[in-house]
Amino acid sequence: MMPSEYKFEGWLGHNVEAAQGQMEWGSYEPKKWQENDVDIQVTHCGVCATDISVLRSDLGPTLYPCCVGHELVGKAVRVGNNVKNIKVGDRVGVGPQAQSCEQPDCYECSSGQMNYCSRAVGTYGAVYPNGEGKSYGGFGNYNRTSSSFVFKIPDGLASEDAAPMLCAGITVYTPLKKYGCGPGKNVGIVGIGGLGHFGILFAKALDADKVVAISRKSSKREDALALGADTYIATGESDDWSTPNRRSLDIIVLTASSPDMPINQYLTLLKCGGTLIQLGVHAGGDFPQLSAITLLSNGLSIAGSINGSPAEMREMLDFAAKKEIKPWIQTKPLEDANQAIIELEAGKPRYRLVLVNNKCWIAYGTFDQMVLVLNRVWIQS
Repeated sequence: MMPSEYKFEGWLGHNVEAAQGQMEWGSYEPKKWQENDVDIQVTHCGVCATDISVLRSDLGPTLYPCCVGHELVGKAVRVGNNVKNIKVGDRVGVGPQAQSCEQPDCYECSSGQMNYCSRAVGTYGAVYPNGEGKSYGGFGNYNRTSSSFVFKIPDGLASEDAAPMLCAGITVYTPLKKYGCGPGKNVGIVGIGGLGHFGILFAKALDADKVVAISRKSSKREDALALGADTYIATGESDDWSTPNRRSLDIIVLTASSPDMPINQYLTLLKCGGTLIQLGVHAGGDFPQLSAITLLSNGLSIAGSINGSPAEMREMLDFAAKKEIKPWIQTKPLEDANQAIIELEAGKPRYRLVLVNNKCWIAYGTFDQMVLVLNRVWIQS
């Protein structure tokens, strides 16, 4: 497919009101084509809380117009001459990052930690170097991204399942793997939402001895247990929930981001030498004060993590396909993107929303998936 045969269009935010469901459909100019790039016809795109934060300029001034969406899956329709890992027709995905500097003098890139590159370019709302233009995300028909951050989707993963793995999935998989989740480990997941539900799924798939779901209320208890959690702690429904669970966990993955969260009680749940991994970030950047006494007297470690490197992304996708990881998702047509972000802001999804571009939904994988596509076409005709 030649570039002249398709047009870059999507849901654009023009001001902070876009976060209230006031994005407008329109065309935009992608970054200037480079022979390391891949053009993708988007079929699926997850909806993430960061999308709302950027539309609302919570994380700094957004360069409007902005097309959000950083959990996109689709078909490669144009591939640069320098690209070796992708070919036209491949089913591929893109996560939160579109480019890193990949320079030999960059410690992060040269050590394989490109997700921490200080010169990284986000999948949307960012400016490319050397006057190449802006980045635009997956709430549209097409996306252009550097091939280093375009990943083949394994045949064993449905596109709607793979999409939220490209941000939410990799965000929890990377630290779980890095900090030793596996046999012999007890793991706590704080916050049972888009990130937390992936945390339970991956911790169980990594064969943790025990997975403990932790949330303020008991309303998500049944969901957490159905996802694979072995037990559940409702912190808001007991005056003393931490004492019975003291020093019982090796790892805590903290997906919550409230400045009022009981961080020091979470620390008491960790065994001597345990690790608390912070993933969530509050829009204001506030973080509750840590007790140095608790930290020191238990020999604890505090860690942070953000998405994953290209190597970790490929590893995670292959692992998810092998273990048949099945996230809990709800789908909406791409044309309902404004309604999707309203529902996400209201906390309605259980547990990830995925937009489906029915105009270019392409079948991959199993016979059952092919039947699903044919049924959709028949219903729409």
